[in-house]
Amino acid sequence: MKKELADMIEKRRSIYDLGAKEVLSEQQISDIVKEAVKYCPTAFNSQSARVVVLFGESHHKLWDIVLQELKKVAPADGFAKTELKIASFAAGYATILFFEDMETVEALQKKFPLYAENFGKWSLQANGMLEYIVWTALEAEGAGASLQHYNPLIDAAVKQEWRLPESWMLLAQMPVGSVEAPAGEKTFLPIDERVKIFK
Repeated sequence: MKKELADMIEKRRSIYDLGAKEVLSEQQISDIVKEAVKYCPTAFNSQSARVVVLFGESHHKLWDIVLQELKKVAPADGFAKTELKIASFAAGYATILFFEDMETVEALQKKFPLYAENFGKWSLQANGMLEYIVWTALEAEGAGASLQHYNPLIDAAVKQEWRLPESWMLLAQMPVGSVEAPAGEKTFLPIDERVKIFK
C-alpha cells in the first residue's frame, strides 16, 4: 500500500470537538463530495447514492432539527448531556447527509430478480464506501469530521425542510469543521483475531 494512502487511513478519526474555522472552502468540500460520488464503486453501476451538503444556516438548521426530534423521545433528566453533544456537531461549519435512492434499488430488484435480495445490502455497502472516501478525503485536507446516525428519527423533517424525494433513504450525517482537539487514543484488538490468512 502506498505510504500516502496508508497514512490517510491511519489518520482518519472521529473528531467530536469541531470548530467553525474554515479549513476548507465550501467549494472544496463540494468538490470532494462530487468526486467521491462520481467515482465510488456501486453494484451493477447503480449509482444509487445521493448526497446533500449543508452550509451556514442550513447546517445549523439540521442540528436544530435533530435536537427538536430528540426532545420528543429522550428522557428530560439527562437531556443537558444530549444538548452538549448536538452543540458539538453544530459547532462545525458543514454537514454532509448521505442517502440511498430506493427507487434505483427497487428498479434493479425488478430487473434482476435472481439478485433481488442482495441489492439492498449492496447499496448499503457502496454507501459505506462513499462515506469513508469523503471522510478520509476531508481528513487528508485538514478538516475534522465524524459519522452520526440520527435517522430514521429525523427523516421526515429533513425531507420536508429541503424538499427531498420520498425515495431517498437517509443513512448518515457527517458534521465537518476545524479540529479543535484531536481524537482520543484508540485501542485495537489483536489483528490475528480479525484477519485469517491461508496458503
